[in-house]
Amino acid sequence: MTARGAAEDELPPLAGFTVGVTAARRAEELVALLERKGAVVVHAPAIRIIPLADDARLRAATESVLRAPVDAVVVTTAIGFRGWLEAAEGWGLGTGLLSRLGAARLLTRGPKSRGAVRAAGLVETWSPPSESNAEMLDRLLTDGVAGRRVVVQLHGEPQPEFVGALRAAGADVVEVPVYRWQPPSDPTPLHRLVDAVLTRQVDALTFTSAPAVASLLAAAAETGREEPLLAQLRREVLAACVGSICAGPLVARGVPVVRPERARIGALVRELAVTLPARAGRLWIAAREVELRGHAAVVDGMLRPVPRAPMAVFRALAATPGRVVPRRRLLAALPTGGDEHAVETAIGRLRTALGEPRLVQTVVKRGYRLAVDPR
Repeated sequence: MTARGAAEDELPPLAGFTVGVTAARRAEELVALLERKGAVVVHAPAIRIIPLADDARLRAATESVLRAPVDAVVVTTAIGFRGWLEAAEGWGLGTGLLSRLGAARLLTRGPKSRGAVRAAGLVETWSPPSESNAEMLDRLLTDGVAGRRVVVQLHGEPQPEFVGALRAAGADVVEVPVYRWQPPSDPTPLHRLVDAVLTRQVDALTFTSAPAVASLLAAAAETGREEPLLAQLRREVLAACVGSICAGPLVARGVPVVRPERARIGALVRELAVTLPARAGRLWIAAREVELRGHAAVVDGMLRPVPRAPMAVFRALAATPGRVVPRRRLLAALPTGGDEHAVETAIGRLRTALGEPRLVQTVVKRGYRLAVDPR
């Protein structure tokens, strides 16, 4: 095997890319998976989940469930279902709750909620292939809910459309608020993540819940940056969501989203490992194969880290490969501005970072160009 082939075999798929993580729950697992694929990770929790084990509303909902037979139970999340059973056990209501749930039709949104139901010794009646609330709602309405008692385990926030449709169809709905979310106690990391998106210091932004999306947009709105953030997500920074519900708020704002077929954290990372490299620009420059990644270039299969200012100049040159780019245009591309000397410095640092000065040519009195091979 050649040295080049060995280098390509060893290069992790996300090497050279920076990925933002907004998750609060299971964040360590997501970060570890991304880093294992070679990514640099910027973690800024967008929400904090507040369990309601001691909350009067949850206990009241549980007691309401126990007062009369239940026809159907909608289980939306594993963490919520487990938390509900644990809270009920702590109040001495666990056995009664399990008995009541066991006598009802159990609809679980996906494999994780199905696993939580089975771990409790119960058996689900049905799970939607799409793992979506919309398909569960369609199934309930098709089967008929008029005069029936339906329990809906909420997943962090109210579900007015879901619950409203059931009530409009004649159901007696009991909402179970197992946990709720709030913005992070310290919003500073989240605001820094917004900065990183706006300055393209991250290549992708991951979301594992719809509340995290809402919280990030709200944080940007606080400083008048919501629209610029959305614009960047529409153009430059890849938005990656674990599932369709999570993606909903972004899709509604016109942001293209990638998501795995199955709503799993591991599947989300695998999707990124395919999509991000596919978006990277590839050029043949001075007989070298060069790929532009977020904070690095891959030159003949070797990862070459490139600092921020040289990378900005590199992207400006790559936008019109082989053509001369005037110094003034390169100056405009520099993240901190400066003068023509700043451009010369950035070009020098770029040549050093790439490990091959011939990749960037100086065109006297005109500017610079990439030594692109005709192909």
